[in-house]
Amino acid sequence: MPKGPRGEKRPADVIGAAVKVMQIATGEIEEDVVDPAKEHMRKGGKKGGAARAKALTPEERLRIAKKAAKSRWHKN
Repeated sequence: MPKGPRGEKRPADVIGAAVKVMQIATGEIEEDVVDPAKEHMRKGGKKGGAARAKALTPEERLRIAKKAAKSRWHKN
């Protein structure tokens, strides 16, 4: 089933999608939205990446970057 920009499920067919939009507009059903209480979970990954980069030595960062570049450019 297709998903909208925020990951919500939408009907695959055009008529089904139109009916769902009409039901949301008239208030027959509530639109599924992302829970703002879960937003803090996403922010933890951003902090973790910066903490990991700070903890690595320049040699380790270089090794990881070379491995990433090699895998990115040598896809077959």
